Amino acid sequence: MADKEQVERVFKRFDVNGDGKISLAEFADALKLLGLTAQDEVERRMAEIDKDGDGSITLEELIEFQSTHPNLMEDIMKKL
Repeated sequence: MADKEQVERVFKRFDVNGDGKISLAEFADALKLLGLTAQDEVERRMAEIDKDGDGSITLEELIEFQSTHPNLMEDIMKKL
């Protein structure tokens, strides 16, 4: 299971511009590296993680997502 430090590493890798949020564009680019390129799939995943609906993913939202989807986060970390 991924720990908070690992999730923070993934977050920093996805947050390309370093503004403390993962935008839809950053998220789409990151998922392309993982083999997910369909825009509808990217948007669905974004909506699943972006709990406050502000169009970006915060570290807290990613940690929360990891706690409910540990296997998916493990898969992501293996590919990075």
